[in-house]
Amino acid sequence: MHRAVRYRVSMPRPHTHLLEVEASFPGGASVLDAVMPVWTPGSYMVREFARQVQDMTAHAPDGTLLPVRRADKRTWRVDAKGVAVTLRYRVYANELTVRTNHLDGSHAYFNGAATFLYTEDTRGLEHHVTVDAPPGWRTFCALGQRASTFVAQDYDELVDSPFEVGPHTPLTFSVEGVPHEVVVWGDTVQDPERLCADLKRICECQARVFGGLPMPRYLILLYLTDRGRGGLEHKASTALLFPRVGLSTHRGWEDLLTLVAHEYFHLWFIKRVKPRALVPFDYAQENYTSLLWAFEGSTAYYDNLFVRRAGLMSAQRYLTRLGETLTALHATPGRRVQTLAEASLVSWVKHYRPDENSPNSAISYYLKGEVVSALLDLEIRRATGDARGLDDVVRVLWQRYGDGSGVPEDGVEAVASEVAGVDLTPFFDRALRTTQPLDYSVFSHVGLELNFRPREAASDKGGTPPRGRAGEGKPKGWLGITTRGSGTVAVVMDGSPAQDAGLYVEDDLVALNGWKVDGATLLSRCEERRPGETVRLTVFRRDRLLEIPVVLGTKPAEAAWLSRVERPTDAQKAAYQAWLGSPWEESPGQS
Repeated sequence: MHRAVRYRVSMPRPHTHLLEVEASFPGGASVLDAVMPVWTPGSYMVREFARQVQDMTAHAPDGTLLPVRRADKRTWRVDAKGVAVTLRYRVYANELTVRTNHLDGSHAYFNGAATFLYTEDTRGLEHHVTVDAPPGWRTFCALGQRASTFVAQDYDELVDSPFEVGPHTPLTFSVEGVPHEVVVWGDTVQDPERLCADLKRICECQARVFGGLPMPRYLILLYLTDRGRGGLEHKASTALLFPRVGLSTHRGWEDLLTLVAHEYFHLWFIKRVKPRALVPFDYAQENYTSLLWAFEGSTAYYDNLFVRRAGLMSAQRYLTRLGETLTALHATPGRRVQTLAEASLVSWVKHYRPDENSPNSAISYYLKGEVVSALLDLEIRRATGDARGLDDVVRVLWQRYGDGSGVPEDGVEAVASEVAGVDLTPFFDRALRTTQPLDYSVFSHVGLELNFRPREAASDKGGTPPRGRAGEGKPKGWLGITTRGSGTVAVVMDGSPAQDAGLYVEDDLVALNGWKVDGATLLSRCEERRPGETVRLTVFRRDRLLEIPVVLGTKPAEAAWLSRVERPTDAQKAAYQAWLGSPWEESPGQS
């Protein structure tokens, strides 16, 4: 028989949320150590998938039970005596995220790292998966098949190929002759033809940048839920979590398109062109790289840009969304504490494990990485007279490292300088390795200026100029907190009046100057007062009623927006059109 690792996954009792798994390993080892990954590629946090494994037994080919014991948190040790070993175990699957497993009466979704044990000795063999689905259910996976068996060339490919099982009818479209399937769970898409048409346009734009597609077929698993948003990229598929209510609004539809564009771009940029520190994956522990800012931040920059290039977002709307990103960056005090390179390196314990102090101590490599990537694109365009840009950087990286050999830690910077024809080290030193403010002067190359104003409401994301309401110029009082629920303090901003006065996270807000408030009314009432005015906050702290005097500060100007210069040169107009594909004279449109 062909030497391979073989799995069988069944779900005879979906309401228990238990996947039943058989993992059969070829003989040869006297002692077999079967292990579970502690993380999954694309999600840089130790998740301890072994915690969901139960009821482990080991069997010889004749069915005889073999001794098996837990050696450590992720290892099951079998006294194999050289024979082939079949492990039978159950995996609890009741966590609906793109990184974990979920099984109920409507479907099964499972990821390789959270489901399949492996051994280091057999990791490079073919891995075969057979799924025993309930009647009426189909199995969807990007892996190739031999008869009813899914075949991965090695364990890495298996981990990179999630499974969805259920009574689904997929949506289909084709990009450059490559079939694409969209499998939707949780609700129906009201306009499936529009969805497929829009996704096709975005995918075609990306394929043109790289000169074609790197896979024979592509699978999109879309989970429509009551809350949550996110995606996880794979080599020939993606899993997406998206709020179902978002599909009923223009903004929500646009957001779904940017999410798909983000994960699709990863086909090239992280799945094939990847940091050398991730080659090969070490599933036992953290894999450190300072390049996540480039691979995730640049992808975040491109997700909006490809929706714009596909003609599904106006140029002005793109600038509004970029302004919202700049606002989020400048509203994060942690930008003055953590460098972008460090944010990439320690994502394992910072980005994926946020707490109430995270806004004060850390910066997202997605967020700042997107801004830095936009500035890098414009820097290259300015240096080359718009003959080259970030597209050329990712193309060169694809040509050199698309074989999966891995980009060295200085590789992105070296290629960017090569493409620009100038040494960009000063740019990277400032943007990546210091907490100095970023240099936004390069926006002038495309005839834009960056402006700041105070936020006008708690829901104000920035991206647009002031609304010009009465009293707009009046300074507003500022407390410096965010709240959750009916008025529990969630974050106290570093250097804020609330912090100086001694307001704490988890304080429950009761009243301001003796009048009842909640989270929303408190902030608005503070803004009605002038900076320097003292207010009395009544709070419950661990069930004790306290009154805390706070001297209000001045609301910071952290909402950003990009405006056009009043008298653009012909060169600025041409650069703007080369960047966004829209004539300068075109009406700005609705933002």
